[in-house]
Amino acid sequence: MIRAVLADDEPLARARLRALLAQAPDVQLVAECADGVEALEVLRRERPDIVFLDVQMPERDGFGVLEALEPPMPLVIFVTAYQEHAVRAFEASAVDYLLKPFDRERFARTLARVRERLRQSPPSTLPPELSMLLQRLSHPASPETPAAPWLERLVVKTARETLLVRVEDVDWLEAAGNYVTVHVGREEYLVRETLEGLEAQLPTRSFARVHRSTIVNLDRIRSIRPTPGGDHRLVLRDGHELTLSRTFRARLEERLGRPL
Repeated sequence: MIRAVLADDEPLARARLRALLAQAPDVQLVAECADGVEALEVLRRERPDIVFLDVQMPERDGFGVLEALEPPMPLVIFVTAYQEHAVRAFEASAVDYLLKPFDRERFARTLARVRERLRQSPPSTLPPELSMLLQRLSHPASPETPAAPWLERLVVKTARETLLVRVEDVDWLEAAGNYVTVHVGREEYLVRETLEGLEAQLPTRSFARVHRSTIVNLDRIRSIRPTPGGDHRLVLRDGHELTLSRTFRARLEERLGRPL
């Protein structure tokens, strides 16, 4: 029997996966989780064969869950609403990915791939590609280790020309559906990419995710103010204000090396 865990903060997404798994007689659903902290606890306790893991969850995202998990590791099936660059990385790093919304046939192909992998060899450690991706996303380069090949320039196409924008000149980035609005001084550029895809390419020593829809250049933050609702406001050097949500507060505190 294949033991499975679902980790997704969307109740409808969990219900969909639960219904599909119920039709697989060789799969036993042992637990469901609605946030990253709960997912980590459940995975450590249950040690399932596979986990359907949402990339973006409260408290700790999917990458953070896997980074903190000790061997033996389950087979990972990423569940995500994002495509393009991010999904290509997931496809190379995990057993499979499910792009929301997915149909019954797509799910069946995922289970077939899982069964084949389990027949070949039970999971014990993270695949090398996924380990490298986690390290790149979570740890800045140090003098003792080679620098990761982070993105240095953004290629921006306008109606008149193609611009090369240096990443270090970017103030902050904002999700806009399947696009990202890149803020550089008084200029705004629209890039056909997902925010999650760009996050995987930006240097972690300089950029941080501060909201589900926002990434900021740490060098542009002038001050941080608490708000009555429990969030914080980031005041940039140009006077622009961004929301630091509670979901991403711990990650920023770790990056800054002190609590807010």
